[in-house]
Amino acid sequence: MQLAKVVGSVVSTQKSASLTGKKLMVVTLVNLDGSTPLFQENTQEVAVDSMGAGEGELVLVSRGSSARKIFPEPNQAIDLAIVGIVDTIDRF
Repeated sequence: MQLAKVVGSVVSTQKSASLTGKKLMVVTLVNLDGSTPLFQENTQEVAVDSMGAGEGELVLVSRGSSARKIFPEPNQAIDLAIVGIVDTIDRF
């Protein structure tokens, strides 16, 4: 899993049937302090939201087959999914 920030949403009328009814959000990967990693600067991706996240929230995202397993239907066109909403981060 990776930490990301929701920075927008996507509306798509033409898409794979496996995405029908699913909320699509634009996320950017962030460090634990909320800053953008140097290697990911200005990189934004679309994630399928399984948690009801809102714009500006810190979320946990999962990739690949792990992301697809969040949803019950087989053979989905999903590579990145929001799997959690972060309340707090404690660093030791």
